[in-house]
Amino acid sequence: MEAVAQHTRRTGWTGTAETVITTWAILGGFMVVAVVLMNVWSVVSALDVWTAIFPETNITFQGDFELTQMGIAIAAFAFLPYCQISGANVTADIFTSRASPLWISIFTLVASVVALIFGLLLLYAMYGGMLSQRQYNYTTAILQVPIWWAYLPCLLSLVLLAVASVITLIEYLGKTARGGA
Repeated sequence: MEAVAQHTRRTGWTGTAETVITTWAILGGFMVVAVVLMNVWSVVSALDVWTAIFPETNITFQGDFELTQMGIAIAAFAFLPYCQISGANVTADIFTSRASPLWISIFTLVASVVALIFGLLLLYAMYGGMLSQRQYNYTTAILQVPIWWAYLPCLLSLVLLAVASVITLIEYLGKTARGGA
C-alpha cells in the first residue's frame, strides 16, 4: 500500500494567504449550492407543484437565468486560486510518470509562471471589461442588476490566483534549486 503524502502547512504570510484562498473557494462552493437551490426552486415552480399544493400562492423566481450566469462565473473564478495553491490543477501525468523529481519540479515551476502570467493578463483584461460595463451602465435584462458587480469577486479571485502563483513559484523555485527534493 502506498503512503499518502501529507500536506505541510504553510506558515507566515503564505499560510495566511492559503487560509484566505481556501475560505474564498469554500464561499465559491456555497455560491454553487445557492445557484443549484435557486434552479431547483425555478424548476419546481415551473411545474406548478406549489400551486397544486397551495392553490392560493404563485411562487416563481424571476431572473434565475441571469443569476445562474453570474453565480457560476463567480464560483468558477473562486476555485482557480485554490486549485493553484493546493496543486489541484489538471496535469498530464502520462508525460511525467517516468520523469525524475527534478523534472517534475521544473514542470511545476513553469506551470506556476504560466499561471501567474495568465492570472495577471486576465486581471488586466477583466478590469478593463468591468470599467466598460460600468461606464455604459449595462444591466441584466430582468432584474436590472449592474453586470459590473459580478466582475468584482472575479477580480478578487484573479488577485488571489496571482498570489497563489507567486507562492507556488517561490516554493518550486526552491525545490528545483534543491534538485527536485
